[in-house]
Amino acid sequence: MHPGCYRFRLLSDLGRAIVLPSASLWVALRFLNIRFGPILSIPVYLAILILWAVVKGALLNLAHQRTAQQLGAQPIRRVVGKWPGNIDVLLKMMKAFKTSYVLDVYLQLFEEYQCTTLNTRILWVDTIITMDQQHSKFVLSTGFGHFWRGYSQKERMETFLGQGIFNRDDEMWKMHRNVARPFFARERISDFDIFEKYTRRTLSLVSSLSAADQPCEAQDLFSRLTLDAASEFLFGTDLQTLGGSLPVAGKTEMGPKGSATDDSWGAFAKAFEMAQQIITDRGRIGYLWPLFELFKDKNEGNAAVIQAWLDPLVRRALEDKRIAEKAGISSPVAEKTFMQHLADSTDDPILIRDQLLSVLLASRDTTACLLTFVTYFMAIYPEVAIRLRAEVLEHCGPRNAPTYENIKNMKYMRAVINEVLRLYPPVPLNVRESRAEACTLPPSDTSYANDDPRPFYMPGSTTIMYLPLLMQRNPALWGPDADVFDPDRWLQPDRVAQFVSNPTMYAPFSAGPRICLGQNYAYNEASYFLVRLLQEFDSFTLAPEFQPAGSLPPAEWKSRKGRQSVERIWPAAALTLYVKGGLWVRFGKTGHSV
Repeated sequence: MHPGCYRFRLLSDLGRAIVLPSASLWVALRFLNIRFGPILSIPVYLAILILWAVVKGALLNLAHQRTAQQLGAQPIRRVVGKWPGNIDVLLKMMKAFKTSYVLDVYLQLFEEYQCTTLNTRILWVDTIITMDQQHSKFVLSTGFGHFWRGYSQKERMETFLGQGIFNRDDEMWKMHRNVARPFFARERISDFDIFEKYTRRTLSLVSSLSAADQPCEAQDLFSRLTLDAASEFLFGTDLQTLGGSLPVAGKTEMGPKGSATDDSWGAFAKAFEMAQQIITDRGRIGYLWPLFELFKDKNEGNAAVIQAWLDPLVRRALEDKRIAEKAGISSPVAEKTFMQHLADSTDDPILIRDQLLSVLLASRDTTACLLTFVTYFMAIYPEVAIRLRAEVLEHCGPRNAPTYENIKNMKYMRAVINEVLRLYPPVPLNVRESRAEACTLPPSDTSYANDDPRPFYMPGSTTIMYLPLLMQRNPALWGPDADVFDPDRWLQPDRVAQFVSNPTMYAPFSAGPRICLGQNYAYNEASYFLVRLLQEFDSFTLAPEFQPAGSLPPAEWKSRKGRQSVERIWPAAALTLYVKGGLWVRFGKTGHSV
């Protein structure tokens, strides 16, 4: 069944679960000449259906137990609520999501059950959550063949990402990856002319705000920077979002993932971000989310706005291809943009658009997220900014553009970036689905591990959610200071050796066959921009008085442990990580020498 047919899928499932048993029951009772009065008929039918569901569930559990025994595996520990189907747990989680720290809802479950992998079993549907490094490694790498994106995730994301690389498996995914790979080779991503062009534009805007003693909404600005740079790098087209209306301190309202602006860019950004939020909400509701969208797909409007931006680019690329073919012109891949190469690969405009959107999502959100949290840390830890600036001036001077070798040699810069990505990975949680055949997860090797050496039973066709943000803050892997921002951990040989021997304990760009193709592009773009930023500014100060209402950390966070007890912004997640209400910062020039 096509992932876009979620209504038909749900009705089909409900038919098999309710209508078919009801009809069979009615026929059986008529055959046995058993009749109930009008008052008793409905309660009796309901009671028999519930009994049938209980028996069916018990039989399924027995089948799982038998398979687990055959595989020599132990069951994954289940969350046990007070209400049937763990409905009370679901309601508690949905309420907590509104005010809790990012992923803290899941962390509290792990703490309560003293384990790092759990089966939430919401609405009688197995859903595995894990912050265990061995289990994440198996899903992403060593056991890659046992998992895929799966039908459920494709269904949630189909209206937004369609046939793009993040929403497909197997041959379609391989095709997308092979097409994209040449455009992230070193010789392309170390050509810094595009970075310089858009960095200059960005810093000009920051300088104007700074001269007027106005704070800047850094998250919004970095989103524009990364989108404009990515669009020229990939499409040969400047989307010119840096030329649009910027958020105004004290006046701009909160958008789905940051600030909202009232122009064409603002409409695109709102649709882009709201689509991600809706997908996240669907995932939290789980299996029955289509019940809330039977009459209207909530992402149709968002998709229409996004397509209005991208479709003209696709049409132009296909027209250029036709003109070139008619003229007998053929260019090598090295001289083409990603858009041109895509157009050469297919004439399907929808497939081209879906792949463009996926790559834009990755290019924009990951690097913008990284720059946002680096700026945040430079603001709350001025000594980090001082040390970074000293390294920049040592290698690049006060005005020279950084080279690839400069960036490679700036060890503290890389340490800061690595530490930010450890604490705030751009994709803080991700989802896979086991394939039809059951498999086993390796024994846990982190905190809360039980003494049972057997692997864990992973049912077939079951969702598993792995949580890089929690894994990368796990004290069992990173020590008692796991929640502390300490870039020096990446400069200490003994700590680096621990990571080198166990590289999947740090996976901000995923791991295994689906590892992010653009990770080095993101490192280079972020490093280049930070060099130029620190050549021009030496002071970074948060401006919490301009954060929109409801975007500052709730007082209740102070009573929890870890970073949330000291957090000065509200990190949140909707597919990718972001700062709620944006990051309002003052950029300054004190003139102090390093």
